[in-house]
Amino acid sequence: MTSSGQTTSAPAELKREFSLWSAFAFAFAFISPIVAMYGIYGLSLSTAGPGFWWTFVIVGTGQFIIALAFAELVSRWPFEGSIYQWTKRLAGEVAGWFAGWVYMWALVIIMATVAYGGAGFLAELVGIHGPTAVQQSIIALLILLAGTGANILGRIFLKTLMVGSIVAEIIASVGLSTYLLIFHRHHGLDVILQGVDFGSGWTWAYISGPFLAALAFTSWSILGFESAGAIAEEVQEPQRNVPKAMLFSVSFIAIVIAYASLAVTLAVPDFDKIASGEVSDPVTYVLGAALGESAVKPILLTFVIGFLASFLALQASASRVIWAFARDKVLPGSRVLAKLSKAEAQPMSAILVTTVIGAVVYLISATDVYSVLVTFTAGGYYLAFLFPLVTGLVARLRGKWEPGPWSLGRWSTPVTTLATLWAGFAFVNIVWPRTVSESWFINWAFFVAMGAILALGVVIVKVRKVGRATPDGDAEPAAETVKEPV
Repeated sequence: MTSSGQTTSAPAELKREFSLWSAFAFAFAFISPIVAMYGIYGLSLSTAGPGFWWTFVIVGTGQFIIALAFAELVSRWPFEGSIYQWTKRLAGEVAGWFAGWVYMWALVIIMATVAYGGAGFLAELVGIHGPTAVQQSIIALLILLAGTGANILGRIFLKTLMVGSIVAEIIASVGLSTYLLIFHRHHGLDVILQGVDFGSGWTWAYISGPFLAALAFTSWSILGFESAGAIAEEVQEPQRNVPKAMLFSVSFIAIVIAYASLAVTLAVPDFDKIASGEVSDPVTYVLGAALGESAVKPILLTFVIGFLASFLALQASASRVIWAFARDKVLPGSRVLAKLSKAEAQPMSAILVTTVIGAVVYLISATDVYSVLVTFTAGGYYLAFLFPLVTGLVARLRGKWEPGPWSLGRWSTPVTTLATLWAGFAFVNIVWPRTVSESWFINWAFFVAMGAILALGVVIVKVRKVGRATPDGDAEPAAETVKEPV
């Protein structure tokens, strides 16, 4: 039964086919050093100069602290849907519903934008230089359809692709970075202490302006470590393995990203070309100068693999959150969305829903609405984080917190406090309308998109009669669709 008294009847069971390694690979692919670093490198470098490198150190530390807090939550409640499930048990059904609703939309939209970003690299790989928005959208749609097929094929196929992704990521990030540091280093370490004009030292004007803007971009990049929790019911011994997967993935990737970005920064032949806008893509510029144009294409292939793997993990996570909602019968079409395929026990309908939404995003990719959606993903992600962090902190301060097998002990409350403060700061820094030259529609993009999504959510909550359950912290999954974690 659900917490609102509704009875479910789906007889299928999720399969526990993910090990600790698989869960780590899943979270690793979700974050993807290639997507996380190369996706925002040019934007951050042109905004704040080489000093932006320190944003990776700051964000990596902050995300690790959040991962520590989430590790305790998933150890207590290792159920599909992660943020939705944790908040529901901490603060009641309505709060959990809106936490999951925001998280679900952030996942689906970022899934579509990652495929769109990967389409740019794929276009370059096949010889389409400077693709138009229409061309890039078509290629992104093909990635979307191919990725959907891969996710539908099942967990074994997905795990194989994740391993391949890790190999490609290590070659492109660690191997290439080491080569650049040894053979193509043009600057000393002092370059990362320079300000936005590539010549002055650190100043308050630099920190409060360009550096904070670059920090907002970087805060968007190191996300996804909590995705191991979104598939918790498919992981063996999830109460112990999922916390480890979260912490291993965010630690390893933060180190890899910091290392790779440092290597690329020190290998930039001429920062003035980037500052003047003569070079639009610093990564391609560095690789071309170091390796020659003929060697860039194989590297682009590893970039495409990284983006594709990230897309697959994003789609799998989003579909599991949708399925967790549907299992509780709190979404329109829940009866269909909660069904699992007979052979692989996959949430097929939920996967297809993410595909449809992604296709719609590409239809508007050449409009201002697309910019609004992209801005929403980063802010929406941190807003979703704040739901379980704030409610978890309240539970700890009230003495109502009972830890699972993986616990921080006496450090639980201090760590959760730091995690909440960091997530709150990152959220405000991302959504802050700092670009006065932009139209109000773009400047307030997050609030426009979030307002529309929350308004739709209120309608669904009323129609579906989502109740306000008393959070006792021990509620079980709402249906017989999963075996209880051991």
